[in-house]
Amino acid sequence: MRESWDKRIERAKRLALEDEAARQLLTFYAVVLGLQRDIANALTASSSRLTGSLVLDLDRLRPALLQFLEGIERSGPALLAHEARALLNGPASAYDGLLTVIWSNPSDRQFVAKAVLQPYAETLADSGITPMERPASRADNRCPFCGGAPQLSILHSSGASLEGGGRALQCATCLTVWPFRRVLCAHCGEEDEHKLGYFQSPAFEHLRVDACESCRHYLKSVDLTRLGLAVPLVDEVAGASLDLWAKDRGYQKIELNLVGL
Repeated sequence: MRESWDKRIERAKRLALEDEAARQLLTFYAVVLGLQRDIANALTASSSRLTGSLVLDLDRLRPALLQFLEGIERSGPALLAHEARALLNGPASAYDGLLTVIWSNPSDRQFVAKAVLQPYAETLADSGITPMERPASRADNRCPFCGGAPQLSILHSSGASLEGGGRALQCATCLTVWPFRRVLCAHCGEEDEHKLGYFQSPAFEHLRVDACESCRHYLKSVDLTRLGLAVPLVDEVAGASLDLWAKDRGYQKIELNLVGL
């Protein structure tokens, strides 16, 4: 259920053409996905194997990181372009430190680190290389590969290869997809269906907000049974208005996406 970078980019560009309200957001996200693809390609093109230790892999990641920062400086919104410029003009230790800190202490508030670490972590997952220096977790609502928090929920037919009542979570760090119970809060584990709400908008028939009244957290679900052509990571971003709706009602997202929603 994990798509290629090319498929993600194509979906972002297509949705940008179709949705005028989210066009600017999706156009920028397509640029970010392209830069992430370049990082992934650079990591897989080298003859030397990644170790899973970010500290040891920094020499492999650093050239791609510099190209990413240059791309954001050229194409990103003013605040992100300023952040990228500051990192480019500073010592290498600044962005090395940023990556290692966020790798071992995950945060969804650091755009550059999260954007760069996603293709690195996904490459580790695809290669079966165990990630090191990551907070360990065996909780059902944390990624079984890297321990990351879920970015979104995926609803699929019960006959699909994944188990778990037709629901899965996708990791915000390595983008791994794993099965998860359908009637269960992905943040606090609440299972009382009376405390779990599902909200949709006619504008997004295949998207919904899954909110918990116990912990007041939410995440968005992408329903592939309603739209099989959806690319969950991209369609989640396209439903930005649902995030604004949830925020206005006092819900906190489990993990912000790369566009900060």
